[in-house]
Amino acid sequence: MAPWLAQAQTKAPMPERIKIAAASNLKFVLADLVSQYKQQTRVQVEVNLGASGNLARQILQGLPVEQFISADEAWVAELVKAGRTVDAGQRYATGRLALILPKNSALPLSQGLAAVVRAMKPGDKFAIANPALAPYGVASEEILQRAGVGPLPTANKVLGDNIGQATQFVATGAAQAGITALALAQAPEIAVHVQAMPLPTDLHAPLHHRMVLLKGAGQAATDWHRFLLSPSAQAVFVRHGYALPQ
Repeated sequence: MAPWLAQAQTKAPMPERIKIAAASNLKFVLADLVSQYKQQTRVQVEVNLGASGNLARQILQGLPVEQFISADEAWVAELVKAGRTVDAGQRYATGRLALILPKNSALPLSQGLAAVVRAMKPGDKFAIANPALAPYGVASEEILQRAGVGPLPTANKVLGDNIGQATQFVATGAAQAGITALALAQAPEIAVHVQAMPLPTDLHAPLHHRMVLLKGAGQAATDWHRFLLSPSAQAVFVRHGYALPQ
């Protein structure tokens, strides 16, 4: 039996539900992990998904959650600075980006990001997450710049409130191309609607993901937090397209 599970099972009684806040790029990996954890412990983890920036602000305003799983480290640092956390948190994964097009698109995906943007028509839209709210949006702007595309014209750019919404813009055809999290692009629910190509990690600052327990978190949340750092959970992150934390 895994050490984290043995420790969790010796602490009774255990609350049936934990409420957490998590970045939208984690939708599918957390669905797997929450299901696995419930089978093993009978604890239900309720996940509030959103842009990391929005979630951090909601937590500062009193959002009743016990854990924040961010897509970057800066928003965790904001909560630490405000005295809302039990510690500085832990890195749990590193994210990657992917260029995506609708499934039926004729744009030259195999030729790369710059070629796709050059081939877009004047009225076409390119979707990214809002850089003011989402780390994946910041990384998307960096990679556009470093790939030689430069800032996209306002008329051609559509911003998602979070990376999940930006992905949906492309999956539904509302945008003709976009950048998303590789973990979302390769999820079966999304992959049936899009073509995807992983983007080089050396063209943007590392997307180190950090999570933190908030003050007042109970033992059940602490056990769940520990589970996410266990080898079995880390293997699930890798399977969903993340790199292990560095």
